[in-house]
Amino acid sequence: METPAGTVPRISSKIRFKDHFGTFLVRTGFIRTNYRVTPGVHAVGNPGPDSPVIVTANYKLTFDVVRRDLAGTDVWLLVIDTRGINVWCAAGKSLFSTDEVIRKIRSSGLEKLVGHRSVILPQLGAPGVAAHEVRKATGFKVKYGPVRSSDLKAFIENGLKTTDDMRAVSFTLKERAELIPIEIVMAWRWILLALLLFVLLGGIGPWGYDIHAAWSRGWDAFLTGLAGFLGGTALAPLLMSRLPGRMFWLHGALLGAIAAACTAFMVASGPGPVLIGTAAGSFMMMNFTGSTPFTSPTGVEHEMKRGIPFQLGAALLGLALWIAMPFITGGA
Repeated sequence: METPAGTVPRISSKIRFKDHFGTFLVRTGFIRTNYRVTPGVHAVGNPGPDSPVIVTANYKLTFDVVRRDLAGTDVWLLVIDTRGINVWCAAGKSLFSTDEVIRKIRSSGLEKLVGHRSVILPQLGAPGVAAHEVRKATGFKVKYGPVRSSDLKAFIENGLKTTDDMRAVSFTLKERAELIPIEIVMAWRWILLALLLFVLLGGIGPWGYDIHAAWSRGWDAFLTGLAGFLGGTALAPLLMSRLPGRMFWLHGALLGAIAAACTAFMVASGPGPVLIGTAAGSFMMMNFTGSTPFTSPTGVEHEMKRGIPFQLGAALLGLALWIAMPFITGGA
């Protein structure tokens, strides 16, 4: 659309198949970088001088969710360059920043588009932006909107005022489940390496080295360890609100041990792989602390000091026990 600031692209609020497919690739980890849109001002609906200005990141997954949730409204969408990173992470990395917000307000000619002097920033971008500096440098006052873009329409209709629910960060079952596929896909190299290691070491016994034993023992041990891994990667995040205690590594160890023990019972792989699966589940759930709103850097450090020694000890003891078992049992 033609504006006093020049031509501004008008964007659709409809999410098409290509967008859904891109979301699938991101959620499963097959796309990790360069999933971004061009920074600048975009028009949603038919905005005018009195329309609100909403600031967001140029991470396309964020961009798609925001434009979808703004369907039926007339707003200016100011997309800043966060190098394809979502708002919360970009704010922590100084990419969704005071300087970038100032730079984009100035370069977009925003003062020519609107008669008011305010921009709406996502609440989770607040750690990276000093509102008083933005106003001093541009004349635009910063207002912080809701945590979720799904509340944007209600926020606008409510006179740009947030409710307590709009300010609360959720971490629902659905939100936790969305994080599981990428954790599994990102670990595929380690999963393949574990399979090769188990098969390689499985043939060792009092008989010397047996290729048939290598495959049968190695495969059974791998399945047991994989079950423990999935216990910490999938079961523990899904059930975390039902598990006792606050330590993620303990949650992963508990679910990893249960999953590995059940698998070991079915394939008769022994206690060694169960310990390995317990360690894998514990590590993966501890790694999940970086995906939640429940932890802080000091909390993660506190967990790691306790979790990592346990994980290393359990993995090494389990591996040693598994290798030694044929010698202990006489090859039975």
